[in-house]
Amino acid sequence: MNAFLALLIGVLTAGGVFLLLRAQTFVVILGLTLLSYAVNLFLFVMGRLVIGAPPIAGGGAATADPLPQALVLTAIVISFAMTAFVIALALKARAEMGNDHVDGLHDGGER
Repeated sequence: MNAFLALLIGVLTAGGVFLLLRAQTFVVILGLTLLSYAVNLFLFVMGRLVIGAPPIAGGGAATADPLPQALVLTAIVISFAMTAFVIALALKARAEMGNDHVDGLHDGGER
């Protein structure tokens, strides 16, 4: 299970970095979203998932760690707000420049 989660985090990170290096803004936004998913999964896995453990301490049994869960919930909210802001920024840039390229240049080179 740990190897699968590590592989999944690696694939999400690699896909996010690959998409971040593209020239279109919406593909870059998708790469940022994949990277945020990878970070959220990494934080959640670092909490050492315990299946069947009670969330609240009681009777000396192994319990789930609430800190990674709180960090992931906070990261989800922050990544949602960041994605909404970047999409609005990309739409405004597309309306102003007339294209979807990160550097603002058309396909033919300079403006």
